[in-house]
Amino acid sequence: MDLTEFDIQGHRGCRGILPENSIPAFLHAIELGVTTLEMDAVISKDELVIISHEPFMSAEICNAPFGEEILKDNEALHNLYQLDYNEIKAYDCGTKYHERFPNQESLATYKPSLLELIETINTRLSNEISSTLRYNIEIKRKKKWDNSHHPSFKRFADLVIDQIRAAQILPQSTVQCFDIETLQYLHKQYPEVDLVYLIEDKLDYRQNIEELGFVPQIYSPNYKLVSAELVRYCKTQQMILIPWTVNEMTDMEILINMGVHGIISDYPDRLISVVSRLNTAKN
Repeated sequence: MDLTEFDIQGHRGCRGILPENSIPAFLHAIELGVTTLEMDAVISKDELVIISHEPFMSAEICNAPFGEEILKDNEALHNLYQLDYNEIKAYDCGTKYHERFPNQESLATYKPSLLELIETINTRLSNEISSTLRYNIEIKRKKKWDNSHHPSFKRFADLVIDQIRAAQILPQSTVQCFDIETLQYLHKQYPEVDLVYLIEDKLDYRQNIEELGFVPQIYSPNYKLVSAELVRYCKTQQMILIPWTVNEMTDMEILINMGVHGIISDYPDRLISVVSRLNTAKN
């Protein structure tokens, strides 16, 4: 494989380095040299696409306005689907110590809208860089949260696609999801959109594709599910294979040597180092 074309995806920006799904994290990931920004999408009360892993303010990373602590028991009450964008921006989702990422820099920041993020990137970067940067946007739909923490899946998908188009990044974007209903709707309604099938279970990959009902552009499993057989299968199906979330450099090297097309990592700086070293050794 030509590693100059390897897809280096910064997970939630660069979660191991800066607060996840924040504008500073995405800008830093770009500075590091990622090819794709990976992010999560939920919906606000005023129907903006908000970059957030949960449809609520997670107690793990957020504090309520005026420094009030959010407790695990009541985090779901801080429901983004019941908050407008100005209310969302009043929460601090960057200064709280992150036990799973102890070296993450503490930084006062908020969950941005997709439109604000893209506007900021376009303002800060040259046209040459912003036009080649790619976006991998996950629709965080769970059926149990339909109409309580986000819209029904069709409305959810429509809003995400509409705002990707409004941001003028559709040709540079992929839309990913674990949810089969959402992917099937996108495939039928928006055939021009490249889709990513996220996988976290241990079902046979053939069963997964059969259940989905079509071959997506990208198959994206938990990295522990990658095997030589899966690499060969993706090649026969002409599917790009991009596992998540790979943070140890030894695992990155193993996967690259197996033939994956890209990697999603909380530490894109580590991934860039591995890809660079392997590319140099190859040449």
